[in-house]
Amino acid sequence: MSPTDEIEDSSAPLIEHLAELRTRLIHSVLAFIVGMVICFTIATPIFNFLTDPLCQVLDDRGQDCDLIFISPQEGFFVAIKISLLGGFMLAFPYIGMQMWRFVAPGLYRTEKGAFLPFMIASPFMFVLGASFAFYVVTPLAYDFFLGFQQFGGEGEAVPVGAESNRPGLSVVFQGSAQEYLNLTIKFIVAFGLCFQLPVLLTLMGKAGLVSADGLRSVRKYAVVGILLLAALVTPPDVITQVILFVVVYGLYEVSIWLVRRVETKREQKLREEGFYDDDEEEFDDPMMKEFDEDE
Repeated sequence: MSPTDEIEDSSAPLIEHLAELRTRLIHSVLAFIVGMVICFTIATPIFNFLTDPLCQVLDDRGQDCDLIFISPQEGFFVAIKISLLGGFMLAFPYIGMQMWRFVAPGLYRTEKGAFLPFMIASPFMFVLGASFAFYVVTPLAYDFFLGFQQFGGEGEAVPVGAESNRPGLSVVFQGSAQEYLNLTIKFIVAFGLCFQLPVLLTLMGKAGLVSADGLRSVRKYAVVGILLLAALVTPPDVITQVILFVVVYGLYEVSIWLVRRVETKREQKLREEGFYDDDEEEFDDPMMKEFDEDE
């Protein structure tokens, strides 16, 4: 066989993989577009659902739940943003299946059994984090923000003995629909991604990239990193920052426990197969003794 034939034979599998990858990507993009179209047609009910935390806070304060458009095109861009986020979430199971079908043929049976649970856990943890942000964090944040309103009759002090018929200054919430949506999506995405921490660290632990002892040794640096993360991805209020810090740090501790479980199962399996030696057995090894004598 000539060198040219060998190059052509070796390039054929690569071309086949690239063609399959292109097909998977096309299917994923089509699923995303279909999800976008579906969410765009029902953008108004989705937006009304997303405004529920704000409406509850305003209702408790005796205010009407009204949002405004401050530009003619704002309503269109609100619908587009809803369709982008909703379309991706709607199409994610199909996109994940396409990714799995592309990667699975190159994995061993044990690797498939190890990787598949993480494929299932990742969207579950994202939905859990998004739900926590929407039902717990968002109402607390908006209640904090709206506490800085000022109603007429309460804002102006009148000197003793003087009469004034002028009402006090009123500074009340008249929110932009787009700004509200941006902030709400920021909460949802931030908490959804932060809840991926146990999945990511456990997968890295299974691959041998991190260890439980290593995660414990950098705990103080992790605390600083989580504090910076809470300051960056949340608005500048103490309540949401503290909540995000507590949640993410708790997930970090859970990740250490999960990684330790992975290490324990790996050691147990290696012992059963005879590939794992304890420290005492390592010192009894003739090769180790010879190495110690040479030194």
